[in-house]
Amino acid sequence: MTALPLVFDAPRRGKPPRHLADLTRDEARAAVAELGQPAFRADQLARHFYRGVTDPAQMTDLPAAVRETLTGALLPGLLTPVRHQAADGGRTRKTLWRLHDGALVESVLMRYPDRATVCISSQAGCGMACPFCATGQGGLTRNLSAAEIIGQAVAAAAAMANGEIPGGPGRLSNVVFMGMGEPLANYARVRKTLDALVTPAPHGLGLSQRSITVSTVGVVPAIRRLTEEGLNATLAVSLHAPDDELRDTLVPINTRWKVGEVVAAADAYAERTGRRYSVEYALIRDVNDQPERADLLGRLLARRRAHVNLIPLNPTPGSPWDASPLPAQREFVARLRAAGVPTTVRDTRGQDIDGACGQLAAADLRPRPEARPERARGEEDGVLLGVPSVAVPTPSLEPPVELGAEADE
Repeated sequence: MTALPLVFDAPRRGKPPRHLADLTRDEARAAVAELGQPAFRADQLARHFYRGVTDPAQMTDLPAAVRETLTGALLPGLLTPVRHQAADGGRTRKTLWRLHDGALVESVLMRYPDRATVCISSQAGCGMACPFCATGQGGLTRNLSAAEIIGQAVAAAAAMANGEIPGGPGRLSNVVFMGMGEPLANYARVRKTLDALVTPAPHGLGLSQRSITVSTVGVVPAIRRLTEEGLNATLAVSLHAPDDELRDTLVPINTRWKVGEVVAAADAYAERTGRRYSVEYALIRDVNDQPERADLLGRLLARRRAHVNLIPLNPTPGSPWDASPLPAQREFVARLRAAGVPTTVRDTRGQDIDGACGQLAAADLRPRPEARPERARGEEDGVLLGVPSVAVPTPSLEPPVELGAEADE
């Protein structure tokens, strides 16, 4: 398998149309005023957007004569659903979205008895090049705008409120950035999305910071920035190997920031928030599931404020990588717990669909003789494994990494 390059800067592409969710409240009010309407119309538009209302005819608090003008200027449709796949009796729904430029991204809404979680994408594709990840092997298309990221959560909240998921009307309670892309490589837009998720209605979804999880393969400068900015979202670090030798291969960003640096940055975040961080570890048969690696991981994380979330790999079509067998999983768990490390195994949903992140998009990009009928299938809390890896030639003197650089402007 040919190694892909590690990509931090997104390719330059046409920007999405201007959207209210990309603007500050003052900017939105000014934009409405430029259209000859009272500034408070921006607040009305925000209320409709965050409630998931897309039909101007339903925005009855706006004058009928200006609804189309206002929505066209500030609420353009950025996400067009291509296909839904459902599983688990409809309680898991994976959606493939087409963006304005034809790029494809995925999100997954998962309903449980006590919560509803949406897993969202932050980039179209991924530049981190993890060899076992469908998204990482597809490469990076571009960063998503804040409105494109926020829109995935808004659509999930609306689906819950409208009773589209079995169980009747409900409320979106959790958001995980574990879909396509490396969230911290699109820092500025992800940061704006976090603000929108926690801002009370009508200018946001009003979620708790603690109900939001930001996953990263270990972009250390961005983890430090999250720490400095005082955020209290849950941090998840996709480690996948306890030693630098193996992690250099599985998670190529490790050639930039080694295991010790990544864990130290996560420790600092945990120290400031007083909360554990999650260590995501995809169990891959005969690759990283050996007893000695469990012991090494246990020694690494013992006495740290960390919790290990083991994920039996959701294999992708044609991939040589496969999930660890159950006996290996059980021994790995036992050894970590014996070392005093809190450990759980993710109960992966959607094994019967294109479950791993990027599979649905990849399937849609592959040429096929005829259109496929809509299929019914899905996935689980953060099961997308769109958490990337990286592979760019590493110079002897590391250049600065632009966090949230508007490289696609």
